[in-house]
Amino acid sequence: MTKIKFPSAYTILMILTVLMAVLTWVIPAGQYQMETNETLGRMVPLVGTYQTVDSNPQGFVDILMAPIQGFYDPSSYAARAVDVALFVLVIGGFLAVVTQTGAIDAGIAGTMKRLAGREKWMIPILMGLFALGGTVYGMAEETIPFYALLIPVMIAAGYDSIVGVAIIMVGAGIGCLGSTINPFATVIASNAAEINFMEGFALRAIILVLGWVACVIYVMRYAEKVKRNPELSIVANQRESNLNHFLHSKQQETPELTNTRKAVLAIFGLTFAVMMWGVSVAGWWMAELSALFIGSSILVGFVGRMSEVEITDSFVNGARDLLGVALIIAIARGLVVVMDNGNITHTILHYAEGLLGGLNDVAFINAIYWVEAVMCLVVPSSSGLAVLSMPVLAPLADFAGVGRELVVTAYQSASGLPNLVTPTSGVVMGGLAIGRVAYSSWLRFIGPLLGILTAMVMVLLSIGVMMG
Repeated sequence: MTKIKFPSAYTILMILTVLMAVLTWVIPAGQYQMETNETLGRMVPLVGTYQTVDSNPQGFVDILMAPIQGFYDPSSYAARAVDVALFVLVIGGFLAVVTQTGAIDAGIAGTMKRLAGREKWMIPILMGLFALGGTVYGMAEETIPFYALLIPVMIAAGYDSIVGVAIIMVGAGIGCLGSTINPFATVIASNAAEINFMEGFALRAIILVLGWVACVIYVMRYAEKVKRNPELSIVANQRESNLNHFLHSKQQETPELTNTRKAVLAIFGLTFAVMMWGVSVAGWWMAELSALFIGSSILVGFVGRMSEVEITDSFVNGARDLLGVALIIAIARGLVVVMDNGNITHTILHYAEGLLGGLNDVAFINAIYWVEAVMCLVVPSSSGLAVLSMPVLAPLADFAGVGRELVVTAYQSASGLPNLVTPTSGVVMGGLAIGRVAYSSWLRFIGPLLGILTAMVMVLLSIGVMMG
């Protein structure tokens, strides 16, 4: 029997594009009256002004043109998603150059070496490092090499493979859930919502810190329980097998944290600090940020003593790795273009207004959170979901009297949760496979934590609304 595979993000978005084109033949065309909001500095729809307009149904050619129009407007050559897509490619190149120096691997390996014999404290420290990677640049696939490095250490310390998997997967996952400046989620969502991505930073930082604390306590309690009584391990039946597999296998050589690699890590952190300053103080946006990361890539290459060929090859290969993300951004934006050209975006907004319009502000933001949580199961790409949902959901905040930054935070928090459990994620399933943890066993472990994080996020979103 042929196994049915879940479609890719590209296929899902193209299917949704076709669906939206079909809906332009069915859903009545309509528009709101727009006016300039001086406080927000942008055009916003006026509540109660929706009216029907002439329909403009989208056909086959419009569907094929949608991804192209997602990048830019062919008639006016105005940029749509091309600047964000280019920024994503540059970020990919920058991360690849840093990775090529071995600085990130050496940083974690050096931390582990210094804590030898005190492995308990490796849990909060390493989860903090992985959370930092998640919140800064959406660390996900980059975590895969660390499973083979960390799990043997945890098993040798008297824990089990789930502890090793959780340190990495939950650590990076809570960072993505509490993304502060993640360019692949927070920046893209804020851009689609037409706000500066530094808006809402404080609340997202609180979610990140409190979420990290909750996750660390949860993992440490489980680790201590397993160390006291190995029979309480969720994977207790694999104990002997895991000891043989992880501790008797060939140990990987870890890179040394040299002064050169320390300098590279310093440049890595400084680059993101400069990015935050540039956006919040100097008025930088995608073009300036792309130039910043290109310059930092060159600097890292020189400091890391890489040759010209190594720098350029690493940068190009890194950009190539994220080409799919750039295409997803364009395809998702093209979907919105089909909706806009078919004059149904405001109609859908009108329907959503009717559905959510009767809710008070606290109920509204929590309803947005659950809408995003359901949608992210259909659109597994965080960047694709951001561009798809924000243009429709963010304006609803104007009707409800809720800041758009709270809608972005609700999206961010909701899209981060399934990254810890979704079986369609290569990162989740790959990490579990390396750790020899069955998916059902992982659900037993992670289930209560997901409930804790969901309740925490809903409370914080509600407080954010009440504080204005």
